[in-house]
Amino acid sequence: MEINELTPAERQVWEAFPTGTAVDLADSPEQAVRASVLRALMLNGPRRDGEIPGLKVSGARITGVLDVQYGTVETYVRLSQCRFDEVPRLYGSRFRQLNLTGSELPGLAAATLCVEGVLRLTDCRFRGPVGLAGSQISGALFIDRAEFQAADDGEEPALRLNHSSIGEDLVASWTRVRGRMVVNDATVAASVNLHDATLENPGGTALDAETLSISSDLHARRLTALGRVSLRGIQVPGRLDLSYARLSHPGHTALQASSSMIGELWLNGAEPLEGSLNLRRAQIEHLRVDPETLATAVRLNGLTYTMLTPHVPAERMLPVLERDIDGYVPYAYEQLTAAYLRVGDDHAARVVQLAKQRRLRRTRAWYGRLWGYVQDVTVGYGFRPLRACAWLVSLLALGSIAYALHEPPPLKAGEHPDFNPVFFTLDLLLPVISFGQEGAFAPEGGYQALSYALVITGWILATTVVTGVTRAVSRQ
Repeated sequence: MEINELTPAERQVWEAFPTGTAVDLADSPEQAVRASVLRALMLNGPRRDGEIPGLKVSGARITGVLDVQYGTVETYVRLSQCRFDEVPRLYGSRFRQLNLTGSELPGLAAATLCVEGVLRLTDCRFRGPVGLAGSQISGALFIDRAEFQAADDGEEPALRLNHSSIGEDLVASWTRVRGRMVVNDATVAASVNLHDATLENPGGTALDAETLSISSDLHARRLTALGRVSLRGIQVPGRLDLSYARLSHPGHTALQASSSMIGELWLNGAEPLEGSLNLRRAQIEHLRVDPETLATAVRLNGLTYTMLTPHVPAERMLPVLERDIDGYVPYAYEQLTAAYLRVGDDHAARVVQLAKQRRLRRTRAWYGRLWGYVQDVTVGYGFRPLRACAWLVSLLALGSIAYALHEPPPLKAGEHPDFNPVFFTLDLLLPVISFGQEGAFAPEGGYQALSYALVITGWILATTVVTGVTRAVSRQ
């Protein structure tokens, strides 16, 4: 391109390129710079011995299509606070560094883009889809405080980062995305920052990050997501922090993290989910959640966690298990029991196991439910052993008084021990112990019926106590 073909603004940019001098056209009467001029500088701009070239332009209006598809740009490029008339085409291109901070663009077509350093889109305003699928960014990707807008038909995601690889951090704090944000199958070698971000796609998927792999943490405090947040199969060895977040997808799944592997999942302080939570088959070392956050339906079958905080009474956690969409899930009760046992709260663990038996009882036939009620009332399925003592003492007192007032006749006159109403009642109640009273005396009439009732009750109490002790031993 000949220099005499350039406008005054373009000539200023051209002459500044060999030395990497910054050009600010924000207050210039002429701000228009043709995209073809910028392309010529990027691919084959003039050089000067002993100087480091660079394209540094701010405040310009870039007309035409900036088409660098499959090209290699070996110099630093910064087009900040610029306005693009057309969508830049950077498909398959290679950049040393690319900085578009504060610019306004109708979109960005940059799939399989390769950046050897940092890609900076901070404070950018995109009026159409941004395609960065399959991009390779050796440094960090900054999209903090940027705004992304999907196409009017809503079919194309507002931001596409799927299958991309980022060598350092992905910084997206205070970002606003209207439409889908797609990051599935991407790899981030450091952390992801979504603090205070807003993702809006009501009725659809706001964040698609399935099988996203992060080497460190995913920070998303105060995240607002209107639409489904899909983290299925995500790998976060550090912390996935959704503290104080608002996740809303009424009538559907608000947060899906099934089959994921997470070091710590924080949901403390978050607003109650407007939609269900799916953690099926997830593996989490530390689950930090307020029970009130999970006020709607959940799916917890196969969820494995080591530590549960904050430590709250079992009565506050049990309603969460009751809301499982899959119905009765024994594994969920066992996981909660194990979490309480790890911190030494045996009482809470027993409360959870008792609730598990009561939930199981509702799934059985009428005779199974009847036997369950008997075990519950008598000894609380073995988790309330003092109830058996109370029943035994009460029945012992009843039988002792009844037989003291109406001594039963002996079976053989002159061949019987002295009658003792207390030990006679104990003989009836305790099936494995004999004091020699039951076989020597024979109650009659209603007292005979009372003896039968005491024998049956004794067997029931003994059976339920043995069942409870066996269950407790097997848990240990």
